Amino acid sequence: MHWQTRRFRIDLSRPRVMAIVNVTPDSFSDGGRHGDSRAAIAHCERLVAEGADILDIGGESTRPGAPRVDADSEWARIETVVTAAVTLGVPVSVDTCKTEVMRRALDAGVDIVNDVQALQQPGALAAVAGSGAGVCLMHMRGEPASMMELAAYDDVVADVAAFLAQRARVARESGIPAECIVLDPGYGFAKTSTHNLQLLAGQRRLLGLGYPLLAGWSRKRTLGDITGRPVDQRLAASLAAALRAASAGASVLRVHDVAATVDALKVWAAVDAATIPATEYEEEAR
Repeated sequence: MHWQTRRFRIDLSRPRVMAIVNVTPDSFSDGGRHGDSRAAIAHCERLVAEGADILDIGGESTRPGAPRVDADSEWARIETVVTAAVTLGVPVSVDTCKTEVMRRALDAGVDIVNDVQALQQPGALAAVAGSGAGVCLMHMRGEPASMMELAAYDDVVADVAAFLAQRARVARESGIPAECIVLDPGYGFAKTSTHNLQLLAGQRRLLGLGYPLLAGWSRKRTLGDITGRPVDQRLAASLAAALRAASAGASVLRVHDVAATVDALKVWAAVDAATIPATEYEEEAR
């Protein structure tokens, strides 16, 4: 399995790490930390050195209740960072739902469009189709400011699957090749903690849609609800959720803590690949 993007054909035979680069003043975990372009570019370089497979750059927070920003302001935040990131030798993704920001980012050379609204904004499908870019289509209801009011499901896995199947079908009908599409269940978006856990427990059902999956559990509120830890103390919980998502078929893990996630995946892969010799007792029993 692979993910075709503009410059890179990403091998998904092992889980890939997508590094979060928030160039925002108000993201839930690291808002303001990399708001300055120079700091954000240095952060990108550090994440690549730590083993990031993909850089995902965003200029607007999508935390619950986050206010919207206009396209010009969003692009102004990320333009310099995107321009530098595309020279670092890894695929670069733009995290946006705005058509105009997608167009500008694609003109600047990004490889992937990561849209929390699954290309539902006017012109978004056309902006991506024909560009050769990879795309990540995520499940969310409403807007970040109101999405938690819409967190009601009879069967969260079935509802998410139906939405993602429909958006993937529309994307393909609009000219986006299947090999360019990755789907994201949208953990934390218009979902309660119970919904998120049910969705993770049933995540393998989404593989039946026929597309690779991206999972974003890093530092999410559900992990705080489970552990009682504040957002800056959720590394262990984030690693546990990431490995659980990978074991349930996720091909891309979107994370803040790249080095720790890369190490965890190395251990997981090494154990998975290990050949355990038979014990002396087992040999005698044969």
